[in-house]
Amino acid sequence: MSRRGVVVGTAVLLLVGAGVPAGAAPAGRAGEPVVAGAVVNQGRDVVVGTTHDVTFPVTVTGSGNPALTFVDVDLKGPHGGFFTTDAYCETATACTTRFTVNAHLAPGADDPVDLTDAQAGTWTVDALAETGDGRSVLARDAGSFSLKRAARLTANASPEPVAKGAWLAVGGRLVRADWDTYRYTGYAGRTVQLQFRPKNSSTYTTVATARTNRAGDLHFRVKALRDGYWRWNFAGTATTGAAKAAGDYVDVRP
Repeated sequence: MSRRGVVVGTAVLLLVGAGVPAGAAPAGRAGEPVVAGAVVNQGRDVVVGTTHDVTFPVTVTGSGNPALTFVDVDLKGPHGGFFTTDAYCETATACTTRFTVNAHLAPGADDPVDLTDAQAGTWTVDALAETGDGRSVLARDAGSFSLKRAARLTANASPEPVAKGAWLAVGGRLVRADWDTYRYTGYAGRTVQLQFRPKNSSTYTTVATARTNRAGDLHFRVKALRDGYWRWNFAGTATTGAAKAAGDYVDVRP
């Protein structure tokens, strides 16, 4: 099976006694090992760009008598995305392992592992746990997580300064990581919020929405009424992470 499609990172596997939710591997006879579930990146999305390593934990909960001593973990994603690793437990309740893969081709790598755009989306976790006496249990789909392409967003308001009541043009561009070319490219047809934060305030409020054009560009006209910061805010999609532009300050003059 292909090993393409896993973020570079560190996975920390913590094995602790826990109840068994629906869908987890059931216990057999008394003392049989149990895998109760798996949580990736503390429940947050894993978002990957084009050049930097990404480190994230995987937490597998379970129990055994004698204690769990070994875990094999598989991460499975769309279009053949796959990576596997294993670890011996450092203590009776904890195992630590390290994924060494990346979203870009590592220079000089003997077995390069990289992502493709088609592999963004929902990934699942299989966990095989063993106890000290060699008994084992396999939990398929013990957990899931979203692996997303990183997005970037800019904002520019003009003219600056501007007369009160005059029209202000707010532009910007939404791009996202292209894992096939290792570049950021325009994200077309996305709805993005235009937000405003008054001077001396810490809160942004959405005042309008706009859609990106074929190049990912944004354009909107709004009347300038008071000093403050303008930005674009993108909530993200099933395959692409959220992004906020830095606020662009506009001085409104009487």
